[in-house]
Amino acid sequence: MLSFVMQHTMFFMIPLLIVALGGLFSERSGIVNIALEGKMIMGAFTGVLVILTFQETLPGQPILIIALITSMLVGVAISFFHAYASINLQANQIISGIAINMFAPAFAVYTARLLLGTHNMHFSNQFRIESVPHLGDIPIIGEMFFQNTYITTYLGFVILAIVYIVLYKTKFGLRLRACGEHPHAADSVGVSVTKMRYSGVLISGGLAGIGGLIWVIPISTVFSGSVAGFGFLALAVLIFGAWRPVRVMFAAFFFGLMQAISHSYSGIEFLRALELPAHFYRMTPFIATLIVLAFTSKNTVAPKAIGQPYDKGGR
Repeated sequence: MLSFVMQHTMFFMIPLLIVALGGLFSERSGIVNIALEGKMIMGAFTGVLVILTFQETLPGQPILIIALITSMLVGVAISFFHAYASINLQANQIISGIAINMFAPAFAVYTARLLLGTHNMHFSNQFRIESVPHLGDIPIIGEMFFQNTYITTYLGFVILAIVYIVLYKTKFGLRLRACGEHPHAADSVGVSVTKMRYSGVLISGGLAGIGGLIWVIPISTVFSGSVAGFGFLALAVLIFGAWRPVRVMFAAFFFGLMQAISHSYSGIEFLRALELPAHFYRMTPFIATLIVLAFTSKNTVAPKAIGQPYDKGGR
């Protein structure tokens, strides 16, 4: 049972982790990013479209890699509009994000119907790895992490390591964080706040696009223009994780576990024995989100300059 729960937790944890880390880059640079939901939808839509295009001619894993790259590029492209509105036009960053969240599902549904005749995009899941050679044979750990898994699970932890190194071990990371805390101080030593904020938002979009496709692959073989609010849940993960990569990982695990319980309770013997209504389990992740944020938000300190347009001449 433990292996079953852990496998399903990974299915939900990894996209939450990747998307929240994407939001981390944007908000650490000083740009509020509530557009994660829309970017996930665009990434999932284009990724699934790539899978549908190549699933009859290529083997599974190469298709998935091509789809992930496509989703990333589309996420970056969509993020450019948010960056331009927020940085160059100094528009309200919340409204810009809402506009993307409204545009993405409408675009995905309309384009899918235009191309396929239906907004339900059915694809073949050729990507599950039954057992990683040798590692899958390890007692307990092998069953939890290396059987019935996807390469996207390992990609999530690779991205986590890269994000940590970039943020805390490189000049780029130091400058990015400075722009989210004291942009005028960063500017005074020659750091381009505009370039750093653009970088943060575009990286955010790329990771959100990847996360959108990664959300779809393990749990379904159909995409219908929605990611079920996971972009907003990733924001909760980011806040609960206090804008720090390692804490974000633990927050993603907690919310991933809640999602696993809500979707797979029927496969967990002691939960099934409780005979509670299915709606109770469906509500679990969102109730947990409200409770956690209610008790932790007071002690969570956001980047000081987040949401503030940068005026080079002001102070």
